[in-house]
Amino acid sequence: MAADLLGRLEAGARDLGLALQPAQSARLLKYLDLLSQWGRVYNLTAIRDPQEGLTQHLLDCLAVVPPLRRQCPGGGRLLDVGSGAGLPGVVIATLCPEWQVTCVDTVAKKMAFVQQAAGQLGLAGLTAKHARVETLPGPYDLITARAFASLPDLVSWSAQALAPTGIWMAMKGRDPVDERAALPDHIEVFHVEPLQVPGLDAERCLVWMRPNAST
Repeated sequence: MAADLLGRLEAGARDLGLALQPAQSARLLKYLDLLSQWGRVYNLTAIRDPQEGLTQHLLDCLAVVPPLRRQCPGGGRLLDVGSGAGLPGVVIATLCPEWQVTCVDTVAKKMAFVQQAAGQLGLAGLTAKHARVETLPGPYDLITARAFASLPDLVSWSAQALAPTGIWMAMKGRDPVDERAALPDHIEVFHVEPLQVPGLDAERCLVWMRPNAST
């Protein structure tokens, strides 16, 4: 099973244009194993099967890494809002050590899991906060969220944490046209990027947003 998962992980990463280092692959599979172990007790995620988790958790989050590197090549401070069990924060911290990643969620047991995972995986740049995002002062260079809330709610709840030159990277399924139309005038959507997740027959995209300097 482990060899099969490793092969699928590395093949999927290659399809995304990523060459995983052996230590990165090992960390990602260890994280998947921790999700399974803790999930039996704490109900961290609805996905129990490792093969399904590989696609819907790991590869789904790995798909954002190349766009992230293109948009923000220098790294910085990243806030993963409504992180749950650490997705995509743990995956980004594993692949992108140039980012200091903070996962935030209102569910204490999930943040306890992320903090435990950070220690076991040796991810010094990953921290977890049990809090409401509205209470975090920032500043964060990038704020991301995966299936967390509507775009207007995301920017409203996290605006105080965004650095003056910061941006949002929202992970979505299909292009949320109605949500984009409902954004306030001072928020600009500057790019909607389609994603293709290996092995996943579903639409995915990234919505990139920033404060509109002209308003």
